[in-house]
Amino acid sequence: MRFYEFASAIKKPLTADQAKIQGMKNQVKNTQKTIKAEKARQKIKAGQQQLLKANSN
Repeated sequence: MRFYEFASAIKKPLTADQAKIQGMKNQVKNTQKTIKAEKARQKIKAGQQQLLKANSN
């Protein structure tokens, strides 16, 4: 590898304010993933209930 390929990998430590913002951004991303997973779970549950209802008739 060449030196310029390593230059982009080196990062300076974040300041307190930057770390706070980065932490908030990470929290938003994690919350969005959790919401997406929960919506999918609810959709699957609703589909399963529909199947049970259709099979019982």
